[in-house]
Amino acid sequence: MNITRYEMGPRFSEMTVVDLGTAKLIYLAGQVAQNTSLDVSGQTREVLQYIDQLLAKAGATKTDIVAARIYLGSTGDYAVMNAIWDDWVVPGHTPARTTVGSRLVNLEYKVEIEVTAAINS
Repeated sequence: MNITRYEMGPRFSEMTVVDLGTAKLIYLAGQVAQNTSLDVSGQTREVLQYIDQLLAKAGATKTDIVAARIYLGSTGDYAVMNAIWDDWVVPGHTPARTTVGSRLVNLEYKVEIEVTAAINS
């Protein structure tokens, strides 16, 4: 088993990849928008784009996502976030998903998304 950490900081890594020989498990930290002036649709698009970029570094795509956890600063944004998610997710490859309303660490964050993916080595 080998563990590779990407964009490691003092508290967490943006992505951790566990190589199990025949498979890799890919864990992404909760991703938030850099541009906090965007509305929830803009922040969701930005976060999903960054998730695509991180997964690509590990040789994965959004079709490899097995689970997603979405945190919304306001449950009133559920329908708007879902519209963006539905355009992004690949039909036939929808992961297990949890969505919760939660006070995010920065009140300017409207959405935070964490994913887990799996690929063959």
